[in-house]
Amino acid sequence: MLLKKSAVRIETERMTLRPPSHADFRAWTGLREVSRGFLMKWEPTWSHDHLSRKSFTNRVYWATRSIKGGTALPLFLIRRSDQALLGAITLDNIRRGPAQAGTLGYWTGAPHARQGFMREAIVALVHYAQTEMDLSRIEAACLPENAASRGVLERCGFKYEGVAQSYLQINGRWRNHVLYAHLRGDRRGRTGAG
Repeated sequence: MLLKKSAVRIETERMTLRPPSHADFRAWTGLREVSRGFLMKWEPTWSHDHLSRKSFTNRVYWATRSIKGGTALPLFLIRRSDQALLGAITLDNIRRGPAQAGTLGYWTGAPHARQGFMREAIVALVHYAQTEMDLSRIEAACLPENAASRGVLERCGFKYEGVAQSYLQINGRWRNHVLYAHLRGDRRGRTGAG
């Protein structure tokens, strides 16, 4: 299923989830800069030009190509009350055929953390992925010590599935991650976290 950029717009109670645009540069750069210390311990090392206009332009082009090609669905979280950028959520590595799966990634700016925005976005994107994109399995991974991320995944119906050794380079080091999945029609009940 190929998606048109203009067709991807998910409304939640408080937000609009939509692809990034070139006009978002200042809001994105400002939020990433003010959230640098909050985010860096959970993310890959930022490149020297991470906050540059060129880097952001490349992100927008990647988002457009990915959506058009059906390989990823990168969305910004925009609060409707004031049009503030709150963070981003991406359904990436979309696999078709017998897999019908994708991998979820997300971040929230420090000023907006722990206010329920990401939970709202995850629930909406999982619903969209399963009903509109016909995906059966949504996967997510986070660092074992990231209690907030683990908690939001579990509150959104994701089930713990195990540990992936040296899964991603985070803040310059290969790190183990705990793996979660949300299955359409999941009947597994609650699973114990390792």
